[in-house]
Amino acid sequence: MLNKFMKRGQKKPSKSDTDAYGYPPPGNRNSESVSTSNVVVNHASRGAAAPGPNNLGQQQPLAGGAAAAPPPTGTVEALPLFRDVPVSERQQLFYRKCRVCRFQFDFSDTLKMAREKEIKRMNLVELVDYVQSGSGKITEGNQEEMIQMISVNIFRCLPPSSHEHTGSENIETDEEEPYLDPSWLHLQLIYELLLRYVVSSDTDAKVAKRYINHSFVLKLLDMFDSEDPREREYLKTVLHRIYGKFMVHRPFIRKAINNIFYRFIYETQRHNGIGELLEILGSIINGFALPMKEEHKLFLVRALIPLHKPKPIAMYHQQLSYCITQFVEKDNKLADTVIRGLLKYWPVTNCQKETLFLGELEEILEATQAAEFQRCMVPLFRKIGRCLNSPHFQTAERALFLWNNEHIVSLIAQNRNVILPIIFESLEKNVESHWNQVVHGLTVNVRKMFQEMDVKLFEECQKQYAEKEANAREAEEQRRLTWQKLADAGTARQTC
Repeated sequence: MLNKFMKRGQKKPSKSDTDAYGYPPPGNRNSESVSTSNVVVNHASRGAAAPGPNNLGQQQPLAGGAAAAPPPTGTVEALPLFRDVPVSERQQLFYRKCRVCRFQFDFSDTLKMAREKEIKRMNLVELVDYVQSGSGKITEGNQEEMIQMISVNIFRCLPPSSHEHTGSENIETDEEEPYLDPSWLHLQLIYELLLRYVVSSDTDAKVAKRYINHSFVLKLLDMFDSEDPREREYLKTVLHRIYGKFMVHRPFIRKAINNIFYRFIYETQRHNGIGELLEILGSIINGFALPMKEEHKLFLVRALIPLHKPKPIAMYHQQLSYCITQFVEKDNKLADTVIRGLLKYWPVTNCQKETLFLGELEEILEATQAAEFQRCMVPLFRKIGRCLNSPHFQTAERALFLWNNEHIVSLIAQNRNVILPIIFESLEKNVESHWNQVVHGLTVNVRKMFQEMDVKLFEECQKQYAEKEANAREAEEQRRLTWQKLADAGTARQTC
């Protein structure tokens, strides 16, 4: 764009080609339009060379000429307000403001080029107010120019994440301070402008889809890896609005989000925006029509359920659990598939992750009907039985809390002949030897609940458990005697 701008400056424009400020009118700039696909986003590889400050402290333009380099001090002139010009000239002024807002600045030094930064900020405020107020329908040429300006500002190389410097896991803690982008003063206004443009009743989706195209959506999704939570929140809102307004983009957006999940699950296990993407999907899943398409069921099996595998699941588990539960509530027949998928990725050594799984399991079981429950109850309660005996008291406690849910208790009661024999041993071991008093007390309550459900079954299980324990003690004593005989035989040989 910069090269084309310079070439255009080599010939003397006629009065009919330019206005008083030297800009061409909005209707005559097709020759200089730049597709958003030319904007280079080197986000997938954070370690690649990114545009940075030059020796003068100014930002270098992006490759391909998409971004305008910052002008020398004093060359960015303040433009008039929209209310100070006639209505007939506002479209030209809109274009000029978009051109000024293309300039990039170095925000690492707040004092450098402060005047130019303030001019850009004021122009952005004006553009947001203009689009929001609906003062006049924006021409197609100006819509294209605005989206290009937005692309130049938003689609940038993100700084390396903190874990890329230290090699640590990408796990957020309460003590860790979130990264805040120093250029947010301008970025927030850019995102606000894009949001107001998308939601505006004056924006025709048939026209706007030429500029908010697949390439634009992909680059928008790339920005979800930003460490700044404020940016991710805006991205979430904007993408959700785009999904709602541009029906033609919906299958593409779902597929693109799937690809992000696949890369996260099977390659990197590092991404800052999984939670926000899942929030968008939660709203989308809520709107699925019944009967559910096969495409959506495959998405559940291939993307959502495997998201339980990565280590940093705590960062997005709440949103993931909501999406999974939405599927089960939409179609009860999916409960068996979901529960078996959960058991497949059940953690072995991570007790905190196991506690999260138990909480999600309760929400799924609450939406599960008897027929689906019976299909998976045997492997399910074998897993729950092991959780009951966990030395980590929070895991054992969370497993026992399942009996506080009336719907789950009713399902258990209907199938007590199968379930009680599976978990009876775990209950007895907790009563006999668990170190935590809270877990001990909860186990006693659950044990009493089963006894009241079916006294005969409970006594039969108790009898089987006593026989099993007696046989185990007998086998242990036999083993001890065998070892004693071997030891005595060895001693006799040494004596001889």
